[in-house]
Amino acid sequence: MSENSVQFITITPEEEGQRLDNFLMKWGKGVPKSHIYRIIRSGEIRINKKRADVTSRIVAGDVLRIPPIRVASPESPAVLSAVSLQNAEKIVQNLPILYEDDALLIVNKPSGLAVHGGSGISLGLIEALRIAKPQLRFLELVHRLDRDTSGILMLAKKRSALTILHEDIRNGNMDKRYIFVAHGPFTEGLGHIALKYPLHKYLLANGERRVRVEDFGQESHTVIKFLGQAQDGKSFVGEAQLRTGRTHQIRVHLQHHGYPILGDDKYGVLEMDKLVKAKRLMLHAYKLVITHPLSKEKLNISAPAPKGFEIQNKI
Repeated sequence: MSENSVQFITITPEEEGQRLDNFLMKWGKGVPKSHIYRIIRSGEIRINKKRADVTSRIVAGDVLRIPPIRVASPESPAVLSAVSLQNAEKIVQNLPILYEDDALLIVNKPSGLAVHGGSGISLGLIEALRIAKPQLRFLELVHRLDRDTSGILMLAKKRSALTILHEDIRNGNMDKRYIFVAHGPFTEGLGHIALKYPLHKYLLANGERRVRVEDFGQESHTVIKFLGQAQDGKSFVGEAQLRTGRTHQIRVHLQHHGYPILGDDKYGVLEMDKLVKAKRLMLHAYKLVITHPLSKEKLNISAPAPKGFEIQNKI
C-alpha cells in the first residue's frame, strides 16, 4: 500500500462475496478499524466510481478506489526501505517466468511465498514485482494461490486483459489443473471422481479465514483423477481439475471426502503427516489452458511438479 497516492484495486473471483469493511480490514492490516469506517462513510472509498456502503458486497471485476492511507504497522509494505527493495529484487530474481508479453505475466510461484502482503507479511509476490519492476504501470493478480501452494500464477499487465480473464474465470473458460499428494489408500478405482460439496467461508476468532462444507454454501465442483501410489507407499498422487474457483476448494473437498492433502496445516491431519514426514503442502498448480485475452491465441502453460510428487515406479 502507498500512503501518498490513491490506489485502484480490482477484485478477484476469490475475493468476491465479502463485505467491503471486512475486505478493507484484511487488505489494510494496521489501519485502525475506526479509520476504515470513516473513509467508507465519507465517500472516499468508491466501487466502480460510485459511493459504497459499509455492508456492500464486493464482486469479481469491481474496481475499488482507495484514498491515501497511512498504515500503522512498521512492517507494512507501504514502507519502502532499502531492505524492502533488496528483498523484492531477490524474490523476483528467483521467480521462474513461464510466459510474458505486453498483457500477461505468468510465473511459477514457489511454496511458502504469499501472493500479497498482509497478516504480518511485509512483501508478497505482487508487491515484490511492483517494487522490482517500476516500469510496469499496471500489474494485478488474475487469481490467487494459497501461500503454501506452488505453481502457475497469472498476473495482468493491462486492465483490459484482467477484465476479460475474470470473465473467463466466471464462465468456466479456463482449464486449471493441480497435482497433489493425499493420504490414502485410494479405494475408488482408476476413474474420475466428481466432488460437488458446497463451500462456506467463515472467520476464526483471530480473523483467519477458513472454509467448510455446508448445505447452504456456494456451489463448488472439483474433478479428481487418481494418478498412482506415491513413493512413500502410504499416500497417493492425484490430479485435481477446478470447475469452480472457490477459496481452499481442492483442500476442503479432498479433506471432506476422506483424502486430506499432505502437509495441510489448516485441513490436514498432523499425526498422519508426521508418519510420511510431509515438509510442505503437497499441492501444485501444474497446468493452465487459456485463450489469450487480447490475441485470442490458445496458451497451454505447464509448470513441472517439484520433488515429492513422484508416483511409485514412475519417476
